[in-house]
Amino acid sequence: MPKQPAPGALIGLALGDALGFPTEFNDVPSILAKCGPWRQMELPGKAFVSDDTQMTLALGRALRTAMERGPLTPERLEPPLREEFVDWYRSPENNRAPGNTCLTACGLLADEGMAWQDASRIGSKGCGANMRVAPIGLAPGLSDEQRSGAAQLQSALTHGHPTALAASDLTAHAVHLLAQGTDPAGLVGRLRSYALDHRTFYDHTWLGDLWTRSQDPTPEHFAARGWDECLAVLDRLQQAVRTVSPETDPCLATGAGWIAEEALATGLLCFLLFPDEPVTALRRAACSSGDSDSIARLTGAFAGAWLGAEAWPADWAERIEYRGGLSALGALWDA
Repeated sequence: MPKQPAPGALIGLALGDALGFPTEFNDVPSILAKCGPWRQMELPGKAFVSDDTQMTLALGRALRTAMERGPLTPERLEPPLREEFVDWYRSPENNRAPGNTCLTACGLLADEGMAWQDASRIGSKGCGANMRVAPIGLAPGLSDEQRSGAAQLQSALTHGHPTALAASDLTAHAVHLLAQGTDPAGLVGRLRSYALDHRTFYDHTWLGDLWTRSQDPTPEHFAARGWDECLAVLDRLQQAVRTVSPETDPCLATGAGWIAEEALATGLLCFLLFPDEPVTALRRAACSSGDSDSIARLTGAFAGAWLGAEAWPADWAERIEYRGGLSALGALWDA
């Protein structure tokens, strides 16, 4: 079994964020010119993270608050989650070029009289929601239904597109499976089966009437639209794991990662190319032509969940911004 999967995943995602943040928006030749050979990329001396790690902490704190009040339900999770997201929106530390979807939705969530479904950006499947979902895959004692519902709800507060919901659900499920010791070699098959099982299921308990904000004729049609896009990219990932050279830009195989399903697939690809070499996997993810910090965050979450806290060099982990908050949450869930 992995050792300390929760601290491993949370520190890993922050390390990926800090390693990929300086290379975001650069193509691979530019990254190599700036950083040297990709297998030797070094963490910046001041390991600053993006808004994605800030929002992961916000979600983690909200989840902790909700679970302290009893079994996890949407009624327990939504109020502290909304409060944490609004606090992030108003924070002076919210200065890391966050995405418009999060800014717009969190600004609307500040109106206490507005239903969260009306604040949700129903057309957005940007990767911001599955970037922050790892805590839900790590929290102990959740049923499959609670984990799935909470993963989709936390996405839906900002990114309401069905593909954003499905990708968040799959990301949390992947983190959970790896933390439980699932062999990475079988992971993509497990995720495909999970997606097929959930393909036409819309969770009214956790999502309410969110689907009515879309143009879909039924909630089942709404759900299937998201799962089908995720299944398509999982098929590309299954092929890429068998055929892609680790020396090539991973974004060429599974997408640049600006949208939810591609971030999941390319983050998984980098992990699966190097399942037992976590730092190499992070470096491959950070040296990519797409949304490099988001891809590397997911790679770090998967590698850390699988290998535990010992996956990461101590001198890297000690430099990471917000290390105290990340470690505290991880220690709580591994206790």
